[in-house]
Amino acid sequence: MSTAARQAFFDRTHSDDLIAYLGTSPSPYHAVASAAERLEKAGFRQVAETDAWDGSAGGRYLIRGGALIAWYLPEGAGPETPFRIVGTHTDSPNLRVKPLPDTGSAGWRQVAVEIYGGVPLNTWLDRDLGISGRLALKDGTARLVQLDEPLLRVPQLAIHLDRQVNEGMKLDKQRHLTPIWGLGPVDEGGLISYVAQRAGLDAADVFGWDLMTHDVQPASYLGRDRELLAGPRLDNLLSVHAATAALAAVASASGAAALPYIPVLAAFDHEETGSESDTGAQSPLLGNVLDRSVHSRGGTPEDRARALAGTVCLSSDMGHAVHPNYAERHEPGHHPMPNGGPILKVNVNNRYATDGVGRAVFAAACERAGVPWQTFVSNNAMPCGTTIGPITAARLGIKTVDCGIAALSMHSARELCGAEDPYLLASAIKAFLEA
Repeated sequence: MSTAARQAFFDRTHSDDLIAYLGTSPSPYHAVASAAERLEKAGFRQVAETDAWDGSAGGRYLIRGGALIAWYLPEGAGPETPFRIVGTHTDSPNLRVKPLPDTGSAGWRQVAVEIYGGVPLNTWLDRDLGISGRLALKDGTARLVQLDEPLLRVPQLAIHLDRQVNEGMKLDKQRHLTPIWGLGPVDEGGLISYVAQRAGLDAADVFGWDLMTHDVQPASYLGRDRELLAGPRLDNLLSVHAATAALAAVASASGAAALPYIPVLAAFDHEETGSESDTGAQSPLLGNVLDRSVHSRGGTPEDRARALAGTVCLSSDMGHAVHPNYAERHEPGHHPMPNGGPILKVNVNNRYATDGVGRAVFAAACERAGVPWQTFVSNNAMPCGTTIGPITAARLGIKTVDCGIAALSMHSARELCGAEDPYLLASAIKAFLEA
């Protein structure tokens, strides 16, 4: 596709909505709530895991912590009807508040944090940070909290006190990453009391918390021609947003009743730390939903086996664009570029789940959507990351394909991608779900 044709095809309203989504999703809990709001507008309804499910047609979703599973049952779907699944994750590397958060040194009030995931530590220096997450109350409920104001900051040591800083910065996670948030003696209980008060709660009712920091600078377009998009948590909320938009579009289409597959969105938590949790890809959450879906339509274990045999999962996660300042770190024959369309991620050692058959499925979806696509392979001398793709393939025994879009600064406090790629990815996902 030529540049002119691609730009004519591109719908910037999708990226505008992505920017809004990032702003309302500073934590996994907010990310699933924001996605659920979009699904509700498309006619989906929430179900509880503790309730009995019926097999009637329509869109449904469930939320467990920072994970969301959504699916659309077309009219006439039998118990052996295969699924088309898009797998993503809601978590991003950041600094998370410790159980005893109030600390300080040398007359400064500080907040004790723990490093979550693979964080390039220097990207969190000298940024204005807010706090988000959830407060757990003594009645067993949880309240989301989002403080989008400059409360915390991890100050970098001045160059006058570290003359060798440009020869290589070495940060100690315990000593150097503790944010400041004021002056004075340590105020025990101060942070939680403050957050509870801002949430309209009595601090005495708060019995637990899952709080984290986020950069309060909003996502924005970047560059002379606004052809790039910079923002926090693109890995992997860009994929969650694209998959949510695609599922809503498929469910809203006039021909949804004739879908040959049951489209599913699986947005897991804790991918950045190995997916080993009750809301991660290694949990039975997705498998249970698929089993219950088959059972609700009168299915047997035989029907479930037949359904999974025809099921394909598209694991969508961010990938690496070729870096102009470090091109030697990339595989010479594979240089994905921003705004070049989605990338197919391949690794023969199964760090990605894509094989030749999966490549054909992905290529066919992009062809139907009319979007260009690229291939990513790691340099042999560099270690390769991984995704929920291999986990999903092994746990459920289903054909799985890894894809994403090309980006720079992955895992940084702010990442960078092409402004057109989010829409191109969503278009490819929609074609995958409905064909």
